[in-house]
Amino acid sequence: MSHPLSTDVLIVGGGVAGLWLNARLRREGFSTLLLERGTLGGGQSVKSQGIIHGGAKYALHGALTGASEAIADMPRRWREALDSQGELDLAGVRLLSEAHYLWSPGTLAGNLTSFFASKAVRGRVDQVKGEALPPALQHPKFKGKVYRLAELVLDVPSLIARLAELAEGSLLAAGEIIPLHEGGELVGLNVDGRAIRAQRIVLTAGSGNAGLLAALGVAEPRQQLRPLHMVMAKGPALKPLYAHCLGGGPKPRVTVTSHPAADGQWVWYLGGDLAEADGVARDEAAQIRAAQKELGELLPWVDQSATRWATLRVDRAEPAQSGLVRPDNAFLAEQGRLLVGWPTKLALSPDLADRVLTKLTRDGICPGTHAPLPALPCPPVAQPAWEELLA
Repeated sequence: MSHPLSTDVLIVGGGVAGLWLNARLRREGFSTLLLERGTLGGGQSVKSQGIIHGGAKYALHGALTGASEAIADMPRRWREALDSQGELDLAGVRLLSEAHYLWSPGTLAGNLTSFFASKAVRGRVDQVKGEALPPALQHPKFKGKVYRLAELVLDVPSLIARLAELAEGSLLAAGEIIPLHEGGELVGLNVDGRAIRAQRIVLTAGSGNAGLLAALGVAEPRQQLRPLHMVMAKGPALKPLYAHCLGGGPKPRVTVTSHPAADGQWVWYLGGDLAEADGVARDEAAQIRAAQKELGELLPWVDQSATRWATLRVDRAEPAQSGLVRPDNAFLAEQGRLLVGWPTKLALSPDLADRVLTKLTRDGICPGTHAPLPALPCPPVAQPAWEELLA
């Protein structure tokens, strides 16, 4: 049996939320160890569109909501980290776009002009025209209006790789994880036969949290999954586009982000309403046809003839709520030494770390003295799905 280990905080789940928390705690002087059963970022993180939301899209049909207020400060915090001036040093993470855009087709443009001039979103959006338009919309046939949001779009694989660097040997590729109890209290985890004790254990495994909670014999908090059926398109005619195309409802008709493939072409990754209810019910062929129809209607000048297509099903994991409502912010629950968290979206990972640090401070948990960690097997970084499905 391997020698036992001890640490201040034991984190289970190596997506962006867990990796951000790990790096943030280490910067505050805590000893940490992060466990990952698969690949770093291989769950929801690498399947996300990389948008650092500021909340403007949640204000499309009325006053700002709790969700938009909770997330409003995220672009600033991420920008400071990218500039090596924030709570983490994310130097080297690729910034795909300095802004995300709201794009209204001609039929909706007039109705939205007064809304975007309202106090609710003033200062958050600016209308752009001509050469300031995203490259894919710079076409004589384009009709409608485009608004620039003060939001960022990141290359998630490079973000995961940078957060792994900041872990500084605190990552462990794990297999079997079972609870470690003393006197009826959870004091750590047994990982592949090695006992690891910690002052606090934090679950940040996304959809994996449910299985971990079951293995620990913990019934609450419960988890809900909100499924998506995303579409990927890759071809020589595709130019960079980072935009929510607005429909008649409260959700974007389609959300497009563009990602560089290893062969130099661009991949359009399509979410929004296209990927939700009706999209989830479609099989792959029908979902691709729906995406082709949408893009044909919205961007008829884009030549799809050499475009390759694939779909990807994603389950967004969140704390259970009635009606599958979108949570307003990061979520953290506690039970003794166990903390269970979901950031609810990639952009809110710093908020989840804030909540963990607040709990540690409240409970008087301070950095302790621990033997240096031995050399540990490190989990690999996940690769984007399009490199496999559209290679």
